[in-house]
Amino acid sequence: MSESARINVYVQPRASKTAVVGMHDGAVKIRLAAPPVDGAANAALVEFVADQLGVAKSRVRITAGLASRRKTVEVDGISAQQLADALK
Repeated sequence: MSESARINVYVQPRASKTAVVGMHDGAVKIRLAAPPVDGAANAALVEFVADQLGVAKSRVRITAGLASRRKTVEVDGISAQQLADALK
């Protein structure tokens, strides 16, 4: 089985631009330009994380917190260190 890594994120939807902005209460804070409507913010988060890591969107999924600002994101095929480094 290939490795996968998880990271806790705190999202702020409807920001001026999508970016990692530091830490918030133990989670990586990510501002998302997308609104939290019809899953747009979740889709934007998956796309942003995939772009930061240079992996396919199909390897990134939200495993917890679909309707919350606090989410757990899991990425297949990378180490926890690679995930943490990409989201600094």
